[in-house]
Amino acid sequence: MSNKLRVAVFFGGRSAEHEVSLQSAKNVVNALDKNKYDVVLVGLDRDGRWFLENATPALQHNAELTVTAPQGQQIVLEGSTCKQFIGVTDKQLQTSFDVAFPVLHGPNGEDGTIQGLLQLANIPFVGPGILSSALCMDKDCMKRMLRDAGLPIAHFVKVQKHETNIDYAAIAKEVGLPCFVKPANMGSSVGVSKVKTLDALAAAIENAFRYDTKVLVETFIPGREIECAILGNTYPKASIPGEIAPTHEFYSYEAKYLDAEGARLMIPAELTPSQIERIQKIAIQAFQALECEGMARVDLFLTPDDKIYINELNTIPGFTRISMYPKLWEASGLGYSELLDELIRLAMERFDNRQQLQTTRF
Repeated sequence: MSNKLRVAVFFGGRSAEHEVSLQSAKNVVNALDKNKYDVVLVGLDRDGRWFLENATPALQHNAELTVTAPQGQQIVLEGSTCKQFIGVTDKQLQTSFDVAFPVLHGPNGEDGTIQGLLQLANIPFVGPGILSSALCMDKDCMKRMLRDAGLPIAHFVKVQKHETNIDYAAIAKEVGLPCFVKPANMGSSVGVSKVKTLDALAAAIENAFRYDTKVLVETFIPGREIECAILGNTYPKASIPGEIAPTHEFYSYEAKYLDAEGARLMIPAELTPSQIERIQKIAIQAFQALECEGMARVDLFLTPDDKIYINELNTIPGFTRISMYPKLWEASGLGYSELLDELIRLAMERFDNRQQLQTTRF
């Protein structure tokens, strides 16, 4: 019998970031040490169905991951002490695993939904838990929590889809122009617009409403885009900071994933020792204020007058070929495979700690 841990990698999902998830999961699968882990691939299609994917071609031929629907391979999760998948049409199909590794970006994966299901099923999983995942996915709630913790953020106005009389002029006056408009619950810059004129504000808000019923309009913070990777549970550590210099108007979806020259990634960022220390400190403070565990990438702005503002936290950061989270840890001395080892160890540590909690009154 193998002593390897069986890691179930979840990818795809019902999100506008479906394709990004496929890229991230591919890199995770390739980087997992096959001497330590057996990999189980779980593809979630755009309708929310789960499929057990064939791991062999992906692992051997470097093929792109896709979510397929072969006859009899649709699965459901059986939790409790079993920790296994069971076939929907073929009940004889049973695949067990030890730990889940969600690589599901955006809603229905990064927002606490899959984390809640896995916790109900008593299954250890990589990354932050239900509360922190939900808070960090919802930029409105995230920013209010950071603000209440005394941490610096850009001023913002919340707009909801059910509002019938949106005063665009008042919003523009409050946050100033230019400003950013973004869906509250989305990542990878999907639905984000930089607005320079009042006439463009309504269209930008309407575009963001395509992806969420709640939209943020934020004050534009001129400055450098700095990212810092956080790793750990009770005592989190911060990587060296990196910098993103977009060649587009801002670091849009196109700049991130479609244009190979969309941005310059500078790791490490050119910063003074004092700036590095402050960025790492505030990144850890944000991680802890939002009750995160395991991992998160903290995105910040550094202004010309040396002020730091938190933009957002990503609890399932990208693991694509250009993603900063693994690159920052690699530059900090922790290689890709070793990083995955540590994330899985942290998942098991948190799970073991939860198992010590009493669930009855006696």
